[in-house]
Amino acid sequence: MTTKSPQKRALSDAQELLFYAYRAFTAAPDAMLDQRGWNRVHHRLLHFIGRDPGIAVNELLDKLGVSKQAVHSPLKSLVEAGLVETAPDAADRRVKCLTLTDAGRQLELALSSPQFVLLEEVFARCGSEAVKGWEAVMKAMAQR
Repeated sequence: MTTKSPQKRALSDAQELLFYAYRAFTAAPDAMLDQRGWNRVHHRLLHFIGRDPGIAVNELLDKLGVSKQAVHSPLKSLVEAGLVETAPDAADRRVKCLTLTDAGRQLELALSSPQFVLLEEVFARCGSEAVKGWEAVMKAMAQR
């Protein structure tokens, strides 16, 4: 039997908490996406396109840290479902820009609303100092 050092145990516990928290954070949107035969990639696309209307495909790929091949099928399904519109960039017509349609905005809000509620409840319960600490940890992890 291998014994973990207190530091290794703390890191393992933190990892486990992150797994459980992420499961709670994604449960409601995952269920809604599953009804359409979609997954979290679709939600991420809707989120980032909604946050930055008119975003160029290459900018979106950079934000997500994925290849064009990785988002081709999910993005195509969102366009075909009438949730995302594509248009050429005004300055460079070779660049494709993405915007949510009204239906896309409604779906993105429906997917994100349970997450907003969860974050509001947890932030209120834990307090502003804990939220600042959490934000610092999340930003540091996101910059890796």
